[in-house]
Amino acid sequence: MSADTPSQPPKSGTPPGDRIAKVLSRAGIASRREAERMIEAGRVRVNGAQIDSPALNVTPSDAITVDGKPVGEPEPPRVWLFHKPTGLVTTNRDEKGRGTIFDDLPEDMPRVMSIGRLDLNSEGLLLLTNDGEVKRRLELPSNGWLRRYRVRVNGRPTDDMLEPLRKGITVDGEDFQPMTVTLDRQQGANAWLTVGLREGKNREIRRAMEAVNLSVNRLIRTSYGPFQLGELKTGEVEELKRKVVRDQLGLEIADTTGTAVKKKPARIIKRKPRKPGEPGPGRPGLPKEPGDKTATGKTIPGKPKPGYGKSKPARPASDPAPRKFGTRVKSTRKP
Repeated sequence: MSADTPSQPPKSGTPPGDRIAKVLSRAGIASRREAERMIEAGRVRVNGAQIDSPALNVTPSDAITVDGKPVGEPEPPRVWLFHKPTGLVTTNRDEKGRGTIFDDLPEDMPRVMSIGRLDLNSEGLLLLTNDGEVKRRLELPSNGWLRRYRVRVNGRPTDDMLEPLRKGITVDGEDFQPMTVTLDRQQGANAWLTVGLREGKNREIRRAMEAVNLSVNRLIRTSYGPFQLGELKTGEVEELKRKVVRDQLGLEIADTTGTAVKKKPARIIKRKPRKPGEPGPGRPGLPKEPGDKTATGKTIPGKPKPGYGKSKPARPASDPAPRKFGTRVKSTRKP
């Protein structure tokens, strides 16, 4: 049973149990770093005593509370695939009041943490987990997992321009590891690239492309190690089967049933369908005849031109057959 005071490490040897921050992380309370900040803020108690240092080992017999709420036994590690849309930040709270990915998740999901980040204007695959140790393990550069992205850039890249990225580049004094960069196609003023990297530094792809005079205007993560975005729609969440989590991460999980159900986002934005000819994103609208009203209610100035917007009338049966090319016609012009 719980003692009156937190477990203290013995004078010699390895103390029993695990560090308190690791236990909180495993229970899905927060990442290790966040848990350490919570401890320093005095929000954590062990066996009723407030602690202010993460340098403490606890065992299953210790009673732990955070903000007065007991911390239960950790659940089996779970991992979800989330198709992050643009316009959301990958944080729990945003000082600027912007929407976060956690605002967009289904309401019946447990407390989860993001594995890595995607910036505000990036989209695609984002991994979520309820286990802080899984988060830490997958974010370590030493795991060597390749992350692939579809990148649209403004410009006309050539192999010579992309070669520095393949060899490794230094931007603002920060070294970036070599990337795999493939030019897929040129589409007007833009080009599509496939980029692969094994580290996740802040805005790495955008900063690297700027260093070779290319501007990224769309960035989609398509895979993270063995996990693929596939046909997951924007805003949808899919939990991986626990057997897959066990096999891919090398974890020991007693219950490997789990689920693999796709869930819709918490908020589904329904837009009013456009009328034929009405302008919209990527569609400026069909031509209108002077005198008609636009979608905003304005009247198009000018006088209607003869036949404007109308199909050519069919030739009456009484009319002679059309003149063949090359037939001589007598001029009716007076001298």
